Order: sequence, then C-alpha cells, then structure tokens
Amino acid sequence: MSVEPGIPTVDNESIEDRLYTVKYEDPGDSHLDVTIPGICAEKCVTTDCVKVCPADVWREGEDGVPNIAYENCLECGSCRWACPHGNVEWEYPDTGAGVTYKNG
Repeated sequence: MSVEPGIPTVDNESIEDRLYTVKYEDPGDSHLDVTIPGICAEKCVTTDCVKVCPADVWREGEDGVPNIAYENCLECGSCRWACPHGNVEWEYPDTGAGVTYKNG
C-alpha cells in the first residue's frame, strides 16, 4: 500500500510583507553613494547595482547615475559586489542605526 504525500497548506508571505517586518533606525545620512558619478553615466551599461538590490534601494536615474533610497537598505552589501567598476560606496550605518531584523 503506497501513501501519497499531502499538499502542505502553507501561506507564504510576500517579499513586501517580509520587508515590512524589518525595523530601520534612520541615521540621518546615507551610508550609500557612488564614488564617481561619471563612471555610472559614461561606463555603466548594465546597472547591476539596481538589478541586484532586493529592497529596491538603487533606482536607475535619468542621467545614468542611480538614485539611492538608503532608508530601505537591508545592509546586505550586494550592490557593492555587483558593481563591475567598484564605484559603490557602502558602509554600515553608525552604531545604533540601520536595520534590526524581527526574526533573527
């Protein structure tokens, strides 16, 4: 006699719902920037910093230089590793600021 596994009844929250569980203490100044805006505007054709960001912090600017909404940052550091030109400035926010994760 074979027993077929049942279909689990799991409700997974959306990414947006999960992002709302992240608490953020605004340090007042951005911990993200581009080192030389001209590199983004003149050399970058892939906008990898924009594509890799899970929180939509980096957004493609009309002038070729990304707009940065640092308040949404999850501090994963993906943007700095994705930039093929090494043009992303990324630092942890000052002590006591930045993200606090609800479940870990």
